[in-house]
Amino acid sequence: MSIQPRPYAVLCGGLGGSRFVDALAQAAGPEQVTAIVNVGDDVEILGLHVSPDLDTVLYTLAGLLDEERGWGIRDETTNALELAGRLGGETWFTLGDRDIGLHLVRARMLREGVPLSEATGRLAELLEVAVRLLPASDDPVRTFLTTPAGELDFQTWFVRNRYADEVTGVRYDGAERAGPAPGVPEAIAGAEVVFFAPSNPFVSIHPILAVPGIREALAEKRVVAVSPLVAGQAVRGPLAGMMATLGFEPDVRGLAAVYDGIATDILVDPVDAGKLPGALVAPIVMVAPESRAEVGRGVVEALG
Repeated sequence: MSIQPRPYAVLCGGLGGSRFVDALAQAAGPEQVTAIVNVGDDVEILGLHVSPDLDTVLYTLAGLLDEERGWGIRDETTNALELAGRLGGETWFTLGDRDIGLHLVRARMLREGVPLSEATGRLAELLEVAVRLLPASDDPVRTFLTTPAGELDFQTWFVRNRYADEVTGVRYDGAERAGPAPGVPEAIAGAEVVFFAPSNPFVSIHPILAVPGIREALAEKRVVAVSPLVAGQAVRGPLAGMMATLGFEPDVRGLAAVYDGIATDILVDPVDAGKLPGALVAPIVMVAPESRAEVGRGVVEALG
């Protein structure tokens, strides 16, 4: 079955989002895909602005990602970080040497007043990425999680504490004062289908939706949420546990409840086909890069 060119927008986080964007781009053509990426995870490390989700999508599409680790650049070294540690710098957030190279260039752009969206476009062009990448906002939005240890910013909870703390609430600081990055409303308006990538809804998709104007732009659109759960387990990460502590059943039925009133369709893996009547069904496990084109075609075909 041939895939007809249709424009798509994808709201996404890091690894799961990057793999889905890659799959969709391989199936539909990169020029048909706009990725609108979470910035709630952004953090300043050693004076550098780090956008982990944007970087993961960028590295995946550029063919640079360390697929085994799921973050950073493959065959990386950490000499700069090791010396920074000897000199008293923080080292809990790993920055590889080539990764630092990108952060240095982006930090210079931001200091010169270039918005994050424009800086991202320049970096994507330099790395020959044809998919359009947009941060959800050029304004600072930061995800904080309520835990028994107190409120923690996302990177402290996820990286420093290895998401060991139970999550009982989530807050998106700055979202109410933020606005969509240039091009975001237009990309949603021009898309035939808007996807929520198989990313954690609480820390990847909801921070995007919290930016005023983005959720409203979805009101008349077909919105397909791709399940990040397969047989009740996240392909990677702490989603199942978060769903339970936040009051949702940790399966595709719980996911449908999370996205109730926002998504028009839920797309699930065949193993979950019988658990959610009316769901779209297609294979969605795309860990291996060589599987992504086929997964992307199956997703597009499932749209009907």
